[in-house]
Amino acid sequence: MSSNSNQLLNQNAREAMNKFKMEIAAQVGVPLKQGYNGDITARQAGTIGGNMVKKMIDSYEKGLH
Repeated sequence: MSSNSNQLLNQNAREAMNKFKMEIAAQVGVPLKQGYNGDITARQAGTIGGNMVKKMIDSYEKGLH
C-alpha cells in the first residue's frame, strides 16, 4: 500500500469522485477539464474542494436523521 493517504484504492470510487468534482466545478463556475488543471487558481481549487466537503457533510448528516 502506498504512503499517500489521498489515494483511492477502488477505481469506481476514483471515477465517482472525479465526476463529483466536475459537477461541483460546473455549479461554482470554475472551468475544470479532465486531466491537468494547473491553470486554475488556488482560490478556484479551494472553492471546488470546499464545496465537495460541504456537500459530503450535508449528505452524511441527512443520513443520520
